[in-house]
Amino acid sequence: MDASDSLERGLVRGGHRLTAPRRHVLEAMERLGDHFTAEQVVVASRGVGRATVFRTLRLTQELGLVCQVVLDDGAVAYRLTSGGHHHHVVCSDCGNVSDFSSHDIEDLLEELGRRTGFAIESHRLELYGRCVRCRAALVGA
Repeated sequence: MDASDSLERGLVRGGHRLTAPRRHVLEAMERLGDHFTAEQVVVASRGVGRATVFRTLRLTQELGLVCQVVLDDGAVAYRLTSGGHHHHVVCSDCGNVSDFSSHDIEDLLEELGRRTGFAIESHRLELYGRCVRCRAALVGA
């Protein structure tokens, strides 16, 4: 099963129709790989209107099929998710993005909610640094 099959199933499971334009957008996201911008999806989804691309991106994000990543330079990218809530580690040099989850962070958020009286409904966490490969390249330079 490839990613577009999984995206298609997730869309249908979420109660949404799989139209031809949506299928083109999902296939484009799969082809683009690890992370991509909305503009790259627009270009890769030739023949599909911009509004449809953006609506499909938003829908897949709401369904938890795609997540948004804020890169170190502030640019927004998207990536296919493997499911479940997670966070990102982003390499400031090469842009590589890795997912991670942590019960410690979730516990901290519960504690912060109790202390502040806030009902925390969502959050996003991106950590920035240099991946192993980029650090090795710096040492070798």
